[in-house]
Amino acid sequence: MVFSSTTFVFLFLPITLVLTWLVSASAKNYVLLVASLIFYAWGEPLYILLLLLNSIFNYAFAFVIRRKGMLALSVVFNIGLLAVFKYAAFVVGTINSVLGLGLAVPAIPLPIGISFYTFQAMSYVIDVYRGTVNVQKRYDRFLLYLVFFPQLIAGPIVKYRDIAEQLHDRKMTFEKTAAGVSRFVMGLAKKLLLANSMAVVVDRLFDIEPFSFFGSWLVAVAYVFQIYFDFSGYSDMAIGLGLMFGFHFKENFDKPLSAASLNEFWRRWHISLTTWFREYVYFPLGGNRKGKWKTVRNQLIVFVLSGLWHGAAWNFVLWGLWHGFFMTLEKRLTRSREWPKAFGRLYMWLVVIFSFVLFRAPTLSSALEHMKTMLMPWRSSLPVAAIAQEVVTPLFWLMFAACILASARLSRRVRVNEKVKWGWIAFVWICCVMMLSASTYNPFIYFRF
Repeated sequence: MVFSSTTFVFLFLPITLVLTWLVSASAKNYVLLVASLIFYAWGEPLYILLLLLNSIFNYAFAFVIRRKGMLALSVVFNIGLLAVFKYAAFVVGTINSVLGLGLAVPAIPLPIGISFYTFQAMSYVIDVYRGTVNVQKRYDRFLLYLVFFPQLIAGPIVKYRDIAEQLHDRKMTFEKTAAGVSRFVMGLAKKLLLANSMAVVVDRLFDIEPFSFFGSWLVAVAYVFQIYFDFSGYSDMAIGLGLMFGFHFKENFDKPLSAASLNEFWRRWHISLTTWFREYVYFPLGGNRKGKWKTVRNQLIVFVLSGLWHGAAWNFVLWGLWHGFFMTLEKRLTRSREWPKAFGRLYMWLVVIFSFVLFRAPTLSSALEHMKTMLMPWRSSLPVAAIAQEVVTPLFWLMFAACILASARLSRRVRVNEKVKWGWIAFVWICCVMMLSASTYNPFIYFRF
């Protein structure tokens, strides 16, 4: 079940919200827990057993985590689950390619959301070991933390310490519900109106070879918009849903496409993941405290791991190295804070656009071919141009312009009258309903991570 579906919007969410309002404060967690398990089982009826197994083991680990050996065992358990379900085929395929062997490549379906809930469970156990949080003695509360449906399958990655108190002491109010509804509607609009409009062009044209110079740039930029509004839209919906039920989640995106440097981009993009890697990988490796070269090493390790977290393919490894290289270059060889903002934004956009070609392309060779075309202004393809006319419509250009506007960092001092605000939300909601009734199934990009 996805947030941008009629089943969720018109059936699952209203029923869950009404039931949660009707029951007593002590029963609200149980309603949300049952709803969350139904939500996950709707799409993964078998792998809900894996999710429950993960929760039981990590709940138990927290009680015996006083020694480093037990901490290591918990990390091995969690990373082992990811290795089996997410990286086994990649490792075997790589071994076959390098050594010329004919090992059978395992075809194991990837459980939805495993990267997200595994990282949440690991952060909880590690924080208990560090003494940052107290062990949660009630399994039902720990399970709700892990499986709460707004953030279960595509984040944001919520740290236990950020909602520990809210698991047993929170209030549902009409003000929070109203704020949550508005946030959810705007996130839904990002997904249905912006991301999906970009997806039509990207999915139709990205993998066509040979391509034209203009077309290769168009779909590359469109994909940046698609993945940004797809994922930030999901995060907005998750944050909004949390508010409806009395939970406060931290922001996951902060207008990253308006950043004036790559370093600033990464402070604003997928904040829950970058802070996770900073706290649980970068700092334990030594951060920037052990000299210049070890700092560079630590940064590259974090970015390679970030790439692998997104997908088990060499494209993602290179995506991580690409960002790690330019981050290192930016920090060590330049003074990005002194750059003119226009230059900084141009540089950031070029790095990000080329990196997401690696991210989107099905193979490394197709990614390199696409990049080569982007650097060849004389290249054109009439057959592709004819196909492009079918999908690059006036509506697409309108949504493309809306993407540019929506990704800009407009002044937050602008105050809007409440009636105007809710009138705008109502209009956007009507547009979303029209899209829901007319569109086909279109899953979120980050479901496969």
